[in-house]
Amino acid sequence: MVLSEAEALARLEALRRQRDAIERQIADLLLYLDLGRRLGGPAPSAGPAEAERAAAPVPTPDPQPVPQPVRVPAATPPAPPAPGRERPPAPAAAAPVEGDAGLSETVLARRYGRAVIEAALAVLEEAGRPLHAGEILARITEQGFSLPGQDPVAALNTRLWKRSGPGGPLKRLGEAVYAPADAEEG
Repeated sequence: MVLSEAEALARLEALRRQRDAIERQIADLLLYLDLGRRLGGPAPSAGPAEAERAAAPVPTPDPQPVPQPVRVPAATPPAPPAPGRERPPAPAAAAPVEGDAGLSETVLARRYGRAVIEAALAVLEEAGRPLHAGEILARITEQGFSLPGQDPVAALNTRLWKRSGPGGPLKRLGEAVYAPADAEEG
């Protein structure tokens, strides 16, 4: 395989971006684990062997060798960059998708947040009446959603409250009671 200098530089830059994305994901996961340990203590485990395994560093794969640039006559124009893959919309329960591996934790969290709001709207429309955040949480939990924190109802209430402003999909009718914005008050 013979690469032009421009192709080799483009490939090198793509590999650097992948490495940066992986390093960001590792940093996010380490931060998440550290925060979880601080807030919730150690997770329950089957025994000391499993705790040791969880504390052991995860081996990283050896980096792939990068081909060295080869001088090729300038007669061949550099190849156009490969078109980006179209990503499918986030699934309802925001389960990881094969193409999501390169996305940042922030992007995935936002997708999950939107999916939670969509599920809450579907629950409200199905009920046909305003519901308390606790009722909404119970119904979306049955669908596989979960919210972090010691008080998931408060976490959901905050998300719903933020989306109940002018132009939002929800309206707040009382303390933690919501209805779709287009529904009649009753």
